[in-house]
Amino acid sequence: MERISGKLFKDMLASGMNNLTNHSAEVDSLNVFPVPDGDTGTNMSLTFSSGVNDAIKVEEDHVGKVAKVLSRGLLMGARGNSGVITSQIFRGFFQSVEHLEDMDALQLAQALVNGSRVAYRAVMRPVEGTILTVVREAADYTYAYTVTEEITDCIKVMEKMVLEANESLLRTPELLPVLAEVGVVDSGGKGLCIILEGFLSAMKGEVIVPSNDASSYDSAQTKIEGGEEEFGFCTEFILHLTPTGIKHFSEEDFKNELATIGNSIVCVQDDDLVKVHVHTLEPQTAIKMGKRRGRFMKLKIENMQEQHDNILEKEEEEEVVAEHKKYAIITVAPGKGIDAMFKELRADIVVGGGQTMNPSTEDFVSAIGKVNADHIIILPNNSNIVLAANQACQVCEDKDIHVLPTKTIPQGLSACIMFNPEVDIEDNLAEMQEAIDHVKSGEVTYAIKDTTYEGLEIKKDEYMGIFGKAIVVSDPDMMASTKALLDKMLDEDSELVTLIYGDTATLEQAEEIAEYIEDTSDAEVEIHEGNQPVYSFIIGVE
Repeated sequence: MERISGKLFKDMLASGMNNLTNHSAEVDSLNVFPVPDGDTGTNMSLTFSSGVNDAIKVEEDHVGKVAKVLSRGLLMGARGNSGVITSQIFRGFFQSVEHLEDMDALQLAQALVNGSRVAYRAVMRPVEGTILTVVREAADYTYAYTVTEEITDCIKVMEKMVLEANESLLRTPELLPVLAEVGVVDSGGKGLCIILEGFLSAMKGEVIVPSNDASSYDSAQTKIEGGEEEFGFCTEFILHLTPTGIKHFSEEDFKNELATIGNSIVCVQDDDLVKVHVHTLEPQTAIKMGKRRGRFMKLKIENMQEQHDNILEKEEEEEVVAEHKKYAIITVAPGKGIDAMFKELRADIVVGGGQTMNPSTEDFVSAIGKVNADHIIILPNNSNIVLAANQACQVCEDKDIHVLPTKTIPQGLSACIMFNPEVDIEDNLAEMQEAIDHVKSGEVTYAIKDTTYEGLEIKKDEYMGIFGKAIVVSDPDMMASTKALLDKMLDEDSELVTLIYGDTATLEQAEEIAEYIEDTSDAEVEIHEGNQPVYSFIIGVE
């Protein structure tokens, strides 16, 4: 095969998307921390699908025009760090093939190299042993092979890319010791390998289809040929299974049930939590299917017709009459209680999300479009959301937007407390950053598997205390783990503890923890109901 046509390129994209969707749970399971928030596979799948589902609808069989739509869709739909990096890889790919109706073997190799270069430039401090290493090493080795051996067969180029990507993936634990300790390879790198394997399969004449009965690619192809558009409701939820639900739940059976009403299905189970994404014309039916198995911890339904039109009449009116302000703050919160806390601290818009449900670049762009301010400050409150927030700034380059890289809820709250609407932007950013630097953050959640982290033995279902980026305690008892975590966080300089209890803790338990803090330190305690999933307690110490 000496050339890749626009038609084949669409097949490759669909095959890569479906392969990633089929293996998203496997990628999710490669999280280093044994917490119920491993979502790299889900994020990459949602990111890639957002671009591919648009790209395969392009009527012209022109590689450059298909790649342009793909790049835009990935850019707006990017979620999580690996999702953003994936979007940048294919942004670089597009830049290389923009004017090509079809591409030969050398052009394919060059596009892969440019993808790796653009992805590296998008990250301020690239970390080796991640998806970045995998794409760089694989693309560079593939290009050298193509030129040196004078390869003209596109299949041979992709075979080399897949081989080198998987070899690089196996080396990631050598570059990131934490991967070696936990016994996994990099999750983002694995996701990229799966996409590339899907590309190769299509080039060999076997387009991979979704593992359930609903083929998003086939339905999209039907709509292309019939001149129809794919609309409906993007329905996402996190389900907390009942004991009976845990015993009888099957990912495959639930996917098959959802397939009767929709497509673009992602279903990932982490112990008693299930994350679901489906495009359907019957969102209420999807909700009823979920309710039979447990209770909802998070639920979001978005009208894709409205998203496609990109604007609602009501939103137009709201944007026109939006009050002009000197400042606007956009922040992220995982629960309605934390949402209310931020709004009390002058946050204009709170984007729903956090662990397990990272907001996309488009979510931030939409929020930015709803405010009318001279200066916009974004607080992501999660290390896996910072890149998407930064990418939104690039999309909205005509506005003065500043992303303060808050990585925890306590950091975001402290930054909001220090915000002063009367001073200039430079002073505000400096004061808010100082507040971020001086707050200590802790979290309590449960382990989803047995593992060892930095010498600490962790058993499945034990409660872990996480201080900053480190797991410092693991105990079968939630309260004991929380108290042990506080022993690590509190010192003689501690003055205020913000204790936020989530869906898996009670007010009585929070009050017991507050009493422990007051008995063992001179710090004051503020208790808040956060309603956050996954984390029993979120703790800030100042």
